Amino acid sequence: MTNNHYLVRLDWPEKSFRSSSADIEYLRSLLPEGASVEHVRSERAFLRALPKATHAIVWNFKKEWFVKAPRLKLLATPAAGRELIPEVGPEGVKIHFGGFHGGIIAESVVGFMLAFARGFFLKSEKVWPRVDFSDKCYSLSGTKAVVLGYGKIGAAIGAKLKGLGVGVEGFSRKNIEDLPRALKTADWLILALPGTTGTDNIVNAALLKKLPRRAVLVNIGRGNAIDEKALFEALKSKRIAGAYLDVRKVEPALEAPKLENLVLMPHSSAFYPSYVKDCFKELKDEGLL
Repeated sequence: MTNNHYLVRLDWPEKSFRSSSADIEYLRSLLPEGASVEHVRSERAFLRALPKATHAIVWNFKKEWFVKAPRLKLLATPAAGRELIPEVGPEGVKIHFGGFHGGIIAESVVGFMLAFARGFFLKSEKVWPRVDFSDKCYSLSGTKAVVLGYGKIGAAIGAKLKGLGVGVEGFSRKNIEDLPRALKTADWLILALPGTTGTDNIVNAALLKKLPRRAVLVNIGRGNAIDEKALFEALKSKRIAGAYLDVRKVEPALEAPKLENLVLMPHSSAFYPSYVKDCFKELKDEGLL
Protein backbone atom coordinates (compact mmCIF):
# COMPACT_ATOMS: atom_id res chain seq x y z
CA MET A 1 0.00 0.00 0.00
CA THR A 2 1.11 3.56 -0.66
CA ASN A 3 -0.29 7.01 -0.12
CA ASN A 4 1.56 8.49 -3.09
CA HIS A 5 -0.40 11.11 -5.00
CA TYR A 6 0.40 11.49 -8.69
CA LEU A 7 -0.42 14.87 -10.20
CA VAL A 8 -0.52 15.01 -14.01
CA ARG A 9 -0.74 18.11 -16.12
CA LEU A 10 0.22 17.40 -19.71
CA ASP A 11 -1.86 19.93 -21.60
CA TRP A 12 -0.34 20.95 -24.93
CA PRO A 13 -1.77 22.19 -28.25
CA GLU A 14 -0.41 19.23 -30.22
CA LYS A 15 -2.64 16.19 -29.68
CA SER A 16 0.27 13.74 -29.44
CA PHE A 17 1.63 15.65 -26.45
CA ARG A 18 -1.66 15.99 -24.58
CA SER A 19 -2.67 13.42 -21.94
CA SER A 20 -6.05 11.74 -22.50
CA SER A 21 -8.32 9.83 -20.13
CA ALA A 22 -7.01 6.60 -21.68
CA ASP A 23 -3.44 7.67 -20.90
CA ILE A 24 -4.38 8.32 -17.28
CA GLU A 25 -6.03 4.91 -16.98
CA TYR A 26 -2.82 3.38 -18.30
CA LEU A 27 -0.83 5.29 -15.68
CA ARG A 28 -3.13 3.96 -12.95
CA SER A 29 -2.44 0.42 -14.14
CA LEU A 30 1.28 0.97 -13.55
CA LEU A 31 0.98 2.26 -9.99
CA PRO A 32 1.13 0.41 -6.67
CA GLU A 33 -2.05 -0.31 -4.75
CA GLY A 34 -3.35 2.66 -2.83
CA ALA A 35 -1.83 5.31 -5.10
CA SER A 36 -4.07 8.14 -6.27
CA VAL A 37 -3.94 10.05 -9.54
CA GLU A 38 -5.17 13.59 -10.19
CA HIS A 39 -5.39 14.77 -13.80
CA VAL A 40 -5.67 18.54 -14.26
CA ARG A 41 -5.67 20.85 -17.26
CA SER A 42 -5.15 24.37 -15.94
CA GLU A 43 -2.25 25.94 -14.09
CA ARG A 44 -4.65 27.10 -11.41
CA ALA A 45 -5.89 23.56 -10.76
CA PHE A 46 -2.33 22.26 -10.79
CA LEU A 47 -1.17 24.75 -8.15
CA ARG A 48 -4.22 24.03 -6.02
CA ALA A 49 -3.40 20.30 -6.05
CA LEU A 50 0.37 20.64 -5.74
CA PRO A 51 0.60 20.52 -1.90
CA LYS A 52 -0.72 16.93 -1.95
CA ALA A 53 1.52 15.70 -4.76
CA THR A 54 4.35 13.23 -4.24
CA HIS A 55 4.90 12.88 -8.00
CA ALA A 56 4.27 15.58 -10.61
CA ILE A 57 4.34 14.83 -14.34
CA VAL A 58 4.19 18.07 -16.29
CA TRP A 59 5.34 20.01 -19.31
CA ASN A 60 6.34 23.09 -17.37
CA PHE A 61 7.16 23.88 -13.74
CA LYS A 62 8.44 27.13 -12.23
CA LYS A 63 11.20 27.04 -9.63
CA GLU A 64 9.15 29.08 -7.17
CA TRP A 65 6.49 26.37 -7.13
CA PHE A 66 8.69 23.99 -5.12
CA VAL A 67 7.70 25.77 -1.89
CA LYS A 68 4.10 24.77 -2.61
CA ALA A 69 5.06 21.08 -2.86
CA PRO A 70 6.33 19.85 0.54
CA ARG A 71 5.62 16.17 -0.27
CA LEU A 72 7.16 16.15 -3.74
CA LYS A 73 9.59 13.32 -4.51
CA LEU A 74 9.59 13.35 -8.31
CA LEU A 75 9.22 16.10 -10.90
CA ALA A 76 9.10 14.58 -14.39
CA THR A 77 8.59 15.94 -17.88
CA PRO A 78 8.28 14.02 -21.16
CA ALA A 79 10.60 16.56 -22.79
CA ALA A 80 14.30 15.97 -23.32
CA GLY A 81 14.88 19.74 -23.45
CA ARG A 82 15.81 21.61 -20.28
CA GLU A 83 13.84 24.79 -20.94
CA LEU A 84 10.52 24.14 -19.22
CA ILE A 85 11.35 22.72 -15.79
CA PRO A 86 14.29 23.33 -13.41
CA GLU A 87 17.26 21.02 -13.89
CA VAL A 88 17.84 20.91 -10.12
CA GLY A 89 15.26 20.77 -7.36
CA PRO A 90 15.27 20.87 -3.57
CA GLU A 91 16.98 18.06 -1.65
CA GLY A 92 14.93 14.88 -1.91
CA VAL A 93 13.24 15.80 -5.21
CA LYS A 94 14.38 13.85 -8.28
CA ILE A 95 14.16 15.63 -11.63
CA HIS A 96 13.55 13.48 -14.70
CA PHE A 97 13.70 14.42 -18.39
CA GLY A 98 12.29 12.05 -21.02
CA GLY A 99 14.43 9.90 -23.25
CA PHE A 100 11.79 7.42 -24.42
CA HIS A 101 11.21 9.23 -27.72
CA GLY A 102 14.68 8.48 -29.07
CA GLY A 103 13.34 5.68 -31.25
CA ILE A 104 10.69 7.72 -33.00
CA ILE A 105 13.03 10.70 -33.46
CA ALA A 106 15.52 8.27 -34.98
CA GLU A 107 12.84 7.19 -37.46
CA SER A 108 12.33 10.83 -38.47
CA VAL A 109 16.07 11.27 -39.01
CA VAL A 110 16.43 8.03 -40.98
CA GLY A 111 13.35 8.89 -43.06
CA PHE A 112 14.90 12.16 -44.15
CA MET A 113 18.32 10.63 -44.80
CA LEU A 114 16.87 7.87 -46.98
CA ALA A 115 14.76 10.38 -48.90
CA PHE A 116 17.74 12.66 -49.46
CA ALA A 117 20.06 9.85 -50.52
CA ARG A 118 17.48 8.45 -52.93
CA GLY A 119 16.78 11.80 -54.59
CA PHE A 120 13.24 12.40 -53.31
CA PHE A 121 13.91 16.10 -52.75
CA LEU A 122 15.48 16.84 -56.13
CA LYS A 123 13.38 19.27 -58.12
CA SER A 124 12.96 19.58 -61.85
CA GLU A 125 10.49 21.18 -64.22
CA LYS A 126 10.53 17.99 -66.28
CA VAL A 127 7.85 15.41 -65.66
CA TRP A 128 10.28 12.48 -65.66
CA PRO A 129 13.80 13.78 -64.92
CA ARG A 130 15.71 10.47 -64.93
CA VAL A 131 18.71 11.95 -66.67
CA ASP A 132 18.83 14.91 -64.32
CA PHE A 133 19.34 12.94 -61.14
CA SER A 134 20.49 9.48 -62.19
CA ASP A 135 24.01 10.32 -60.96
CA LYS A 136 22.81 12.06 -57.78
CA CYS A 137 21.23 9.12 -55.93
CA TYR A 138 23.34 7.02 -53.61
CA SER A 139 23.11 4.33 -50.96
CA LEU A 140 22.74 5.29 -47.31
CA SER A 141 24.68 2.16 -46.37
CA GLY A 142 28.40 2.87 -46.30
CA THR A 143 28.07 6.56 -45.47
CA LYS A 144 29.33 8.11 -42.23
CA ALA A 145 27.29 10.05 -39.68
CA VAL A 146 28.69 12.25 -36.93
CA VAL A 147 26.15 12.61 -34.10
CA LEU A 148 26.78 15.64 -31.91
CA GLY A 149 24.96 15.18 -28.62
CA TYR A 150 25.26 11.46 -27.86
CA GLY A 151 22.83 11.08 -24.97
CA LYS A 152 19.74 8.86 -24.99
CA ILE A 153 18.31 10.36 -28.17
CA GLY A 154 21.62 10.64 -30.01
CA ALA A 155 22.44 7.03 -29.15
CA ALA A 156 19.01 5.88 -30.38
CA ILE A 157 19.67 7.62 -33.69
CA GLY A 158 23.09 6.01 -33.87
CA ALA A 159 21.63 2.55 -33.26
CA LYS A 160 19.08 2.93 -36.08
CA LEU A 161 21.75 4.13 -38.50
CA LYS A 162 24.15 1.33 -37.66
CA GLY A 163 21.36 -1.12 -38.49
CA LEU A 164 21.26 0.40 -41.98
CA GLY A 165 24.99 0.08 -42.51
CA VAL A 166 25.90 3.68 -41.65
CA GLY A 167 29.15 4.28 -39.78
CA VAL A 168 28.48 6.34 -36.65
CA GLU A 169 30.70 8.48 -34.44
CA GLY A 170 29.03 9.99 -31.38
CA PHE A 171 30.26 13.11 -29.62
CA SER A 172 29.59 14.62 -26.21
CA ARG A 173 31.57 16.88 -23.89
CA LYS A 174 33.91 13.97 -23.10
CA ASN A 175 35.36 13.68 -26.61
CA ILE A 176 34.46 16.97 -28.27
CA GLU A 177 38.12 17.72 -29.00
CA ASP A 178 38.04 14.94 -31.65
CA LEU A 179 35.11 16.51 -33.54
CA PRO A 180 37.17 18.47 -36.14
CA ARG A 181 38.89 15.26 -37.24
CA ALA A 182 35.59 13.40 -37.63
CA LEU A 183 33.93 16.21 -39.59
CA LYS A 184 36.49 15.97 -42.42
CA THR A 185 35.03 12.65 -43.57
CA ALA A 186 31.39 13.06 -42.51
CA ASP A 187 28.52 12.53 -44.92
CA TRP A 188 25.99 13.56 -42.25
CA LEU A 189 26.24 15.85 -39.24
CA ILE A 190 23.33 15.15 -36.90
CA LEU A 191 22.62 17.48 -33.98
CA ALA A 192 20.83 16.13 -30.90
CA LEU A 193 21.95 18.85 -28.51
CA PRO A 194 20.05 20.42 -25.59
CA GLY A 195 19.19 24.11 -25.69
CA THR A 196 21.79 25.19 -23.14
CA THR A 197 24.02 28.24 -23.49
CA GLY A 198 27.06 26.01 -23.98
CA THR A 199 25.66 24.92 -27.34
CA ASP A 200 24.81 28.37 -28.73
CA ASN A 201 25.94 28.65 -32.40
CA ILE A 202 28.20 25.62 -32.11
CA VAL A 203 27.52 25.14 -35.82
CA ASN A 204 28.97 28.31 -37.28
CA ALA A 205 30.69 29.24 -40.52
CA ALA A 206 34.05 27.89 -39.32
CA LEU A 207 32.59 24.51 -38.42
CA LEU A 208 30.65 24.25 -41.69
CA LYS A 209 33.90 24.75 -43.60
CA LYS A 210 35.30 21.61 -41.95
CA LEU A 211 32.61 19.48 -43.63
CA PRO A 212 32.97 17.98 -47.11
CA ARG A 213 30.75 19.53 -49.77
CA ARG A 214 28.75 16.29 -49.91
CA ALA A 215 27.80 16.59 -46.21
CA VAL A 216 24.21 17.08 -45.04
CA LEU A 217 23.21 18.70 -41.74
CA VAL A 218 20.33 17.34 -39.63
CA ASN A 219 19.08 19.14 -36.50
CA ILE A 220 16.50 17.53 -34.21
CA GLY A 221 17.92 19.01 -30.98
CA ARG A 222 17.45 22.73 -30.41
CA GLY A 223 17.70 25.64 -32.82
CA ASN A 224 20.15 27.67 -30.74
CA ALA A 225 22.95 25.32 -31.85
CA ILE A 226 23.07 26.75 -35.39
CA ASP A 227 24.13 30.10 -36.76
CA GLU A 228 21.29 30.14 -39.27
CA LYS A 229 22.73 32.94 -41.40
CA ALA A 230 25.96 30.95 -41.85
CA LEU A 231 24.03 27.77 -42.61
CA PHE A 232 21.76 29.38 -45.20
CA GLU A 233 24.80 30.92 -46.91
CA ALA A 234 26.51 27.52 -46.97
CA LEU A 235 23.43 25.93 -48.52
CA LYS A 236 23.00 28.68 -51.08
CA SER A 237 26.63 28.45 -52.17
CA LYS A 238 26.51 24.62 -52.09
CA ARG A 239 29.28 24.63 -49.49
CA ILE A 240 27.33 21.70 -48.04
CA ALA A 241 24.85 19.52 -49.90
CA GLY A 242 21.74 19.96 -47.79
CA ALA A 243 20.04 20.41 -44.44
CA TYR A 244 17.01 19.19 -42.54
CA LEU A 245 15.87 21.43 -39.68
CA ASP A 246 13.16 20.16 -37.38
CA VAL A 247 13.95 23.00 -34.97
CA ARG A 248 14.75 26.68 -35.44
CA LYS A 249 16.44 29.37 -33.40
CA VAL A 250 13.09 31.14 -32.95
CA GLU A 251 9.86 29.12 -32.97
CA PRO A 252 7.44 29.24 -34.57
CA ALA A 253 9.75 30.27 -37.40
CA LEU A 254 7.80 32.18 -40.02
CA GLU A 255 10.58 32.93 -42.49
CA ALA A 256 13.32 30.97 -44.23
CA PRO A 257 15.01 31.24 -47.62
CA LYS A 258 13.56 29.07 -50.35
CA LEU A 259 16.41 26.70 -51.11
CA GLU A 260 16.09 23.42 -52.96
CA ASN A 261 18.54 21.75 -50.57
CA LEU A 262 16.78 22.86 -47.36
CA VAL A 263 13.99 20.81 -45.75
CA LEU A 264 12.05 22.37 -42.86
CA MET A 265 9.69 20.68 -40.41
CA PRO A 266 7.70 22.26 -37.54
CA HIS A 267 9.46 20.66 -34.53
CA SER A 268 7.57 17.46 -35.19
CA SER A 269 10.17 14.66 -35.13
CA ALA A 270 8.70 13.12 -31.94
CA PHE A 271 5.02 13.04 -32.94
CA TYR A 272 3.35 9.64 -32.52
CA PRO A 273 0.13 8.40 -30.87
CA SER A 274 1.61 6.60 -27.84
CA TYR A 275 3.87 9.48 -26.77
CA VAL A 276 2.27 10.05 -23.35
CA LYS A 277 1.85 6.35 -22.57
CA ASP A 278 5.50 5.74 -23.40
CA CYS A 279 6.45 8.60 -21.07
CA PHE A 280 4.63 6.83 -18.23
CA LYS A 281 6.16 3.48 -19.18
CA GLU A 282 9.66 4.95 -19.05
CA LEU A 283 9.02 6.25 -15.53
CA LYS A 284 7.82 2.80 -14.50
CA ASP A 285 10.74 1.00 -16.14
CA GLU A 286 13.23 3.28 -14.41
CA GLY A 287 11.61 2.71 -11.00
CA LEU A 288 10.39 6.28 -10.60
CA LEU A 289 6.66 5.67 -10.06
